[in-house]
Amino acid sequence: VALGVTIFPSAVFLGSFNAGQGQRYYLFGTTASFADLVTYYRGVLKDRGELVYDAPAVHMFDIGRFREESMAFPPSVTVKDYTWGGKGGYLNPVRGAQPARFPTILQIVPATAGTP
Repeated sequence: VALGVTIFPSAVFLGSFNAGQGQRYYLFGTTASFADLVTYYRGVLKDRGELVYDAPAVHMFDIGRFREESMAFPPSVTVKDYTWGGKGGYLNPVRGAQPARFPTILQIVPATAGTP
């Protein structure tokens, strides 16, 4: 599936999920830090994005126009810190796989057909 955005090089695909209204979102786990992913996507997307939450840290980059009448979520790249508050990270859904937990999660909601 073409997501319309570069995936962080060491990111591991974790799954895709129904977001509603014909959209899907795609999760990737990475051992890179939250700060490293934000810096990477600032460079790739040539956009500063927005820190949506401080704790736990969530940074979002818009990658398309949100159409409320036909979309459940805005097309975006979202970086989430899963180590906040001493948490071990996002559990790897593949039992016994390494790493067992991902400190940072990347969520991509691609722009759907008809979106610039």
